[in-house]
Amino acid sequence: MSPRALLEIAANSLDSALAAEQGGADRIELCAGLELGGLTPSPGLIEQVRERVHIPIYVLIRPRAGDCVYTESEFDTMRRDVERCVALGCEGVVVGALGEDGALDRANLRGLIAAAGGRGVTLHRAFDLCADLSAALEDAIALGCERVLTSGGALNALGGAGAIRQLVAQAGQRIRIMPGAGIDARNVAAIRTQTGAGEFHASAKRRIASRQPTPRGAELGMSGGEWRSDADEVRALVDALRS
Repeated sequence: MSPRALLEIAANSLDSALAAEQGGADRIELCAGLELGGLTPSPGLIEQVRERVHIPIYVLIRPRAGDCVYTESEFDTMRRDVERCVALGCEGVVVGALGEDGALDRANLRGLIAAAGGRGVTLHRAFDLCADLSAALEDAIALGCERVLTSGGALNALGGAGAIRQLVAQAGQRIRIMPGAGIDARNVAAIRTQTGAGEFHASAKRRIASRQPTPRGAELGMSGGEWRSDADEVRALVDALRS
C-alpha cells in the first residue's frame, strides 16, 4: 500500500484556515495576498490562526510581490518575521530567495533558516526560477530545508509533472518534493501518479462576492470580493488524493 498523501492548503485568512482544517487538510501555509502570489501575513492574523486552528501552520515569509532578489533591509524584515512566527508557536516557515546569478541565495537563506530555530522550513517557488533546478535541489538539501514547493519550473504542476518526477527521484529520502500550482480535485490524482510525490499544495479557493452596499468600488479601485479557501473544495481534494 502506498503511503498516505498529505495535503497543504494555502490559506489567506482565518476563515480560509478554518475551512482547510474542516475539509481535512493536513497543514496550512498561512499567507496574505494570494492574488500577488502570496505575501507575509500580519502578526495579528498569525496569532489568531494559531489560537483557533489545530493542524500545523507554516507561515509564508515574502515581504513584497515581484522577484525574489532581496535587499539587505528586506532580509532583515524577513528574519524578524521568522522570529515572530517562532515566538507565536508556528510549526514552520516558508522562505525563498535568489541571487542575481539565478541560483538560490544560500548565504541569506542560511540566516533565515537559523532564525527558524529548528522549526520546519519549506523552500517556496523561488526554486522554480532557478537556472538549474537539479543544482538548486542540492542547495536546498545542504541548507537543511524540509521540503521544496515546485511546479517543476512550469506554469503549473501538471505541466511540470515530468520535471517534478525527476526531482522526486533525485531527492530520494533526503528532502520532500511538494507539487503546487494549479492543483485541484480534478487533476491531483493524475499529478500524484505522474510525479510520485507524497505531499501536495493547493489553495482550494472560491470567489466570494463583494458585500459592499455601494457600487462605487470599481471607480475607487476597491471593487470585487475576495478569494477564500472552501471546505468542500478541500474535502474534494482530500477524497481525490486518497480514493
